[in-house]
Amino acid sequence: MTALERFLRYIQYDTQSEEASRTTPSTDKQRLLGAYLAQELQEMGLEKSHLAENGAVYGWLPATPGREERPVIALIAHMDTAPRVPGGPVKARLVPYTGGEIVLNQEKGIVMTPEEFPDLLEQVGKTLVVTDGTTLLGADDKAGVAEIFAAMEWLVAHPERAHGRVAVCITPDEEVGRGADYVDLKTLGADFGYTVDGGPLGTLEYENFNAAGVRVTFHGVNIHPGEGKGKMKNACLMAARFIAMVPPGEDPAHTAGYEGFYHLCNMTGDESEAVLDWIIRDHDRDRFEARKETFRCLTEVLCQEYGADSVKTEITDTYFNMKEHILPHPQLLDWAREAFRKIGVVPKEVPIRGGTDGARLSEMGLPCPNLSTGGYHFHGVYEYIPTESLDKMTEMIEELLCGID
Repeated sequence: MTALERFLRYIQYDTQSEEASRTTPSTDKQRLLGAYLAQELQEMGLEKSHLAENGAVYGWLPATPGREERPVIALIAHMDTAPRVPGGPVKARLVPYTGGEIVLNQEKGIVMTPEEFPDLLEQVGKTLVVTDGTTLLGADDKAGVAEIFAAMEWLVAHPERAHGRVAVCITPDEEVGRGADYVDLKTLGADFGYTVDGGPLGTLEYENFNAAGVRVTFHGVNIHPGEGKGKMKNACLMAARFIAMVPPGEDPAHTAGYEGFYHLCNMTGDESEAVLDWIIRDHDRDRFEARKETFRCLTEVLCQEYGADSVKTEITDTYFNMKEHILPHPQLLDWAREAFRKIGVVPKEVPIRGGTDGARLSEMGLPCPNLSTGGYHFHGVYEYIPTESLDKMTEMIEELLCGID
């Protein structure tokens, strides 16, 4: 089965994770795809393939004879999709792209244009898998799952291509920051890993944001507005003051590359209480810590103005930059670069403006850079992936595993 055939099958499973859920995994529907994936690995002949109790999928491809001493490599992807855009039913179609706009949904007037998405200009002559404009596609990260599985099937069918032992792990809940929590490194038994969870074909990522989540709660005093003078403290207005004091221009809409940001994700409230949920991101650890301190200082300023305990800020670190865990193992990057070159793709090393399971796994002791899937515009209705990228990444994984010594 090709990577495209697998991908089109996997995206029919709605596997959105849920941020507020405290279950393991966060949604039961992820287990449906997990059970199917475990069965596929069993049918391919991977050893001890199973769906773990926590929802992760495992399987092991034995080393070919004479290659047992090569490093054990883990290939990791995630089955869940982002929670804030409709996840299904996905109505995908293949578009042979010749240029110009792509009408995703005629009835709703949803169109993808090169003016808004200049990367389309690079896809002329390719066949794109697109949505109908009402859901995400799920290339993040079912494309990675499909590419790993297609490569495993090919290696099983071609024992003449020598490789070491390979551990496959597909996690739930990556999109809500918990994917690495489900990986048992002792069970996995790998020396190094790669997540297949990146963007455009050829990207190789080993730097990511340091990340924190922030909840700022404002406690007001509500009273009849006709009698409010000198007595009312409007929590919504306090929240508005806080937002206005955050450094301007340092949000995702105005930053790129290595520039960090503050991002307001959600706001709720009334006169009595208001809540702001933020995320803080920066590649540089010192700047990251400074950003957290900025929020603490703003909290102190508003408490001085409105009274002690009027504002409470809770900061929770989420993950850290994997770079310091990857650079001591330069062969990981050399193996990936060479594999890309063997399939005729120039590797592009870019910082991740986000995080992957690999960041947490690297911190946990499994050095784990991130490889491309070939997809574009994840987490939205304009998501797409060229079918050619699915094939190329399958080839890249095969070359990577056979090139490790």
